[in-house]
Amino acid sequence: MGGFQNIGKIPELKRRIIWTLGLLAVYRVGIHIPTPGIDGNVLAGIFEQAKGTLLGFFDMFAGGGLERLSIFALGIMPYISASIILQLLTVVIPTLEKLSKEGEAGRRKITQYTRYGTIVISIIQGLFIAIGLEQMRGAGGEAVVFNPGWSFRLMTMITLTGGTSFIMWLGEQITEKGIGNGISLIIFAGIVARMPNAIAGTWGLVDTGELNWFVVLVLVAMMLLVIAFIIFMETSQRRIPVQYAKRVVGRKMMGGQTTHLPLKVNTAGVIPPIFASSIIMFPATISNFITHPYAKKIAELFTPGSALHEIFYVGFIIFFCYFYTAIVFNPDNVADNMKKYGGYIPGIRPGKRTSEYIDKILTRVTFIGAIYISFVCVLPTLLVKEFNVPFYFGGTALLIVVGVALDTIQQIESHLILRHYDGLVKKTQRIKGRR
Repeated sequence: MGGFQNIGKIPELKRRIIWTLGLLAVYRVGIHIPTPGIDGNVLAGIFEQAKGTLLGFFDMFAGGGLERLSIFALGIMPYISASIILQLLTVVIPTLEKLSKEGEAGRRKITQYTRYGTIVISIIQGLFIAIGLEQMRGAGGEAVVFNPGWSFRLMTMITLTGGTSFIMWLGEQITEKGIGNGISLIIFAGIVARMPNAIAGTWGLVDTGELNWFVVLVLVAMMLLVIAFIIFMETSQRRIPVQYAKRVVGRKMMGGQTTHLPLKVNTAGVIPPIFASSIIMFPATISNFITHPYAKKIAELFTPGSALHEIFYVGFIIFFCYFYTAIVFNPDNVADNMKKYGGYIPGIRPGKRTSEYIDKILTRVTFIGAIYISFVCVLPTLLVKEFNVPFYFGGTALLIVVGVALDTIQQIESHLILRHYDGLVKKTQRIKGRR
């Protein structure tokens, strides 16, 4: 407990944590403010039937705001989409690539472009959501929108865009003045906020006799094991030894030390399952709005738990693990930087040979990471299908929660150690973030 007690001894850290918790509380309050002109009861019934589709998936990232169609219904997904698009464009557009290498000034410019992209995506999504809501009907044919038309569409579009812009601002404020990554913590808060309902639902099943206590204990034990496994994998690295040759700079002898190049097992983070889920759930979501036998067949084939869904899901996860890793980690640049500063891998010639060696190891490590992510993401579906037990804490959600918690704890530890306090754990067990 000594590490947690030390938090209160550092005024700046204490202030940052309070600031973070306060802004997250503002976000959670906004989730319960509905967009005008919507029949909430009818919409809730529609979302109850849409579980396991793209709507349910995006509602997880919106923290339940999409189900209520709150002012934060779009959540932070437009910002994430804009960030990913900018990262992809940085690889293919020389101007953006040059900006990314210009230090802080370049990063600020790219951040500004990301904000503009977020607004554009929010406007488009807000308009399509408004149009889609006008077409929706409840089980008894009740309309979701009270007064459809362009006045409702414009109001919804402006409201949802304003909500996403405010969330984006909250995330930036948390990152700048709080503790941890603001955008990640907002997603984290939305997922964790569902835990009380999940616990209450499990308790209800036990109370009615549909679930016995032994199964609940097995679920809790399995949850803890999966969390421990995720922590182990998220902090795992393949360290490549790097030797820096001695060189004379002025009158001083520089270099000569031995270090290592860490290659993370999961370099891509949670991007692969997010992309894979979005793509695989799209056909099922569209099919739900089409009244045709073939459309219903497609919806059944791509329903979570079906063999076709799981095969495609794992395939897309593996593909995006390699795809996104190739975007965020360039072996050629790493090899060039090592050569520039006199570094080399023992037994490997600098330059192209070093790049090929790093790429070969990264390919193998990424495969292990892809299998790990696939296992964690498919596990909840297997539990629900094979053992008929609820597993509310989905694989993607669990990856996000554990990863964000690791990063935040690592930042708190950095503040404590910087001011000569013990960290949250023993020195031999320092928490390593994902970065």
